[in-house]
Amino acid sequence: MPSGLTRLVSRRYGRRESSDRIQPPFQILISDPSPIFMRHASLVPLSHDHHQGLALALRCRKQSLGQIKPMGAEGLRERAKEFLTFYASNLIPHFRAEEEVLFPLLRSVVPGSEEMIDELMRDHARIRQAIPQIEGGTGLAKLIFDLGDLLERHIRKEERELFPLFEQHVEGAKAETARVEIKRILQSVSA
Repeated sequence: MPSGLTRLVSRRYGRRESSDRIQPPFQILISDPSPIFMRHASLVPLSHDHHQGLALALRCRKQSLGQIKPMGAEGLRERAKEFLTFYASNLIPHFRAEEEVLFPLLRSVVPGSEEMIDELMRDHARIRQAIPQIEGGTGLAKLIFDLGDLLERHIRKEERELFPLFEQHVEGAKAETARVEIKRILQSVSA
C-alpha cells in the first residue's frame, strides 16, 4: 500500500503518526499505476451486451427477492417482460455470434477450450428453454431469480475466462475476420 494512502487512512481514523506531514485528504492525489484494460476490438460489441445483461441479471434477482418496486406479481411480470425483450433484441443475436463465430474459432486455436465452450453452450440452451416458461407466466419468482443468477455466472465466465483466451491466442487476420463477422451478425438483427 502506498505510504500516502496509509497516512490518509491513519489520519481519517484519528491516529496521527509523528512523521505524518501530509495535507488534508482533499489535497492528496494518489495515482493508480495499473494500466487501463481494454477488450480486443472483436469482443467489444459482445462486452457491451454483457454490461446490459449484468444489469438485467441484478434486477431479476432483486425483483425476485422483493427489493425492487413494484413488488409481487406485478413486478415479476414487468421483469419477465423486460427479460423477454432483452432476449429477443440482444441475446438471440449475441448467442448466434458466439456460437457461429467465437466458439468455433476458439475451439480451433485453443486446445482444451472445448469443456468451457460446451458449458457455455449448455447455458445458452438453458436460457432458451426458459423462454416458454417465462411466457407462460407461472412460477416467475424462482424462474426470474434463477435466470438472473445463470445470466450473471455465464457472463462472468465469458468475460473472465473465455475472452482472455481469445485475446491471448487469436491475432491478425483471424481476429479481424471474427470482428467483421460478429459485427455483421449483431447488426443483421438490429437492422
